[in-house]
Amino acid sequence: MATYADPHLKIFSLSSNQPLAEKIAASIGVELSQINIARFSDGEIQINIEESVRGDNVYVIQPTSAPVNDSLMELMIMIDALRRASAKSINVVMPYYGYARQDRKARSREPISAKLVANMLEMVGATRVLVLDLHAAQIQGFFDIPVDHMMGAPLLADYLITSGIADDNTVVVSPDHGGVTRARALAELLGSQEPIAIIDKRRPKANVAQIMNIIGDVKGKRAIMIDDMIDTGGTISQGAQKLKDEGAAEVYVVATHAVFSGKAVDTLQNSVFEKVIVTDSINLPEEKKFPKLVQVTTAELIGEAIKRINENQAVSPLFKNRFHRTVD
Repeated sequence: MATYADPHLKIFSLSSNQPLAEKIAASIGVELSQINIARFSDGEIQINIEESVRGDNVYVIQPTSAPVNDSLMELMIMIDALRRASAKSINVVMPYYGYARQDRKARSREPISAKLVANMLEMVGATRVLVLDLHAAQIQGFFDIPVDHMMGAPLLADYLITSGIADDNTVVVSPDHGGVTRARALAELLGSQEPIAIIDKRRPKANVAQIMNIIGDVKGKRAIMIDDMIDTGGTISQGAQKLKDEGAAEVYVVATHAVFSGKAVDTLQNSVFEKVIVTDSINLPEEKKFPKLVQVTTAELIGEAIKRINENQAVSPLFKNRFHRTVD
């Protein structure tokens, strides 16, 4: 591992995704800094930073995935500890931003929890936030500090091309009207000449959807569905079945965040998908892995972003082009 030259760059990992943090640190060329995380008998979190961070640019890696509230509170306590220890900058790396789906008032007397999380991060002392595939891009505007919004599509596109899944007979499919921009971006990265297809559906309540029809031509084609996250897997699996019913030869799905709640593993394994391709933004225990699952690491992408931020270089080139992974 090549060693990164800046001694004032420190990377800490909290509990949510230690394997990803280790890969990010290795891709940059640094060791993870030392920290001790403990819990009192009543569940309170205790954090002790075991090395000096005075005057350092610190990056804290913590996707706020399940258990969401514990992950979020752990992050808040860590930021407070770093601020009190005189860190020069506190950069929060959130590969998965919990509460992102609560980004607006859909009904009377509802909170906007995604905004609340942004307020909390700023209040406690974060100076910058790096996130991956927000559920709603406008969440960036909830912050008054810099936000770098990385996209998973460049990584996923590289996997689809190098694995031979993407070819001239491929059509990219948006699972709903709201995902059209994401689908078009993936189609451009793949160099697809086919118009995208859209699954038209309505959602009577959370995690429940009724498929209506397919807009676009999928007959005889290899369909690649793309979404920012897969939660229970029910909606995306219904969409895949509808694509098969409309004549698609094969159906794949790519998504950045593998939330995999409830019976998602069984639902996805028993679906018509050839493969379910996700990133490692959320750490998956062994019981949430299954034969159709493929994980693509985000470590090199996030590591490159951290180096660019630390060296005051532009991060935008990472948004626009296919990101070439190092294949094991």
